[in-house]
Amino acid sequence: MIPFAPRALSQIALTVENVEVSLRFYRDVLGLPFLFAPGPELAFLSIGGVRLMLTRPQGAGRPGANSILYFDVLDIVASHAAICGRGATSEREPALTARLPQGELWTSFLRDPDGNLLGLQELRAT
Repeated sequence: MIPFAPRALSQIALTVENVEVSLRFYRDVLGLPFLFAPGPELAFLSIGGVRLMLTRPQGAGRPGANSILYFDVLDIVASHAAICGRGATSEREPALTARLPQGELWTSFLRDPDGNLLGLQELRAT
């Protein structure tokens, strides 16, 4: 079994009430570099090489109580399986999330013992 060995913290998802208002705050007030916004309810900024994703709550979440840490891994399928094999609860199996200029972004989700959502990400070159 391949051990889970995150290469870096790649992304933090921050749930917000209004993405446009929060984008103005993080971009214009804090001065974080804006990366892209694939839709009206999703925006990405940069914090020293880590992406900050501003998003509306998904599922049973609510603003301020449903943030997600994303870990960059080399092999998302093996990492997801290894972590679940050690007792984590799988929330979503690895799946293609987006096609980016750098390659395909794959993500999966797990829950920690307190129910916090953790994301795994792998950027696959195309």
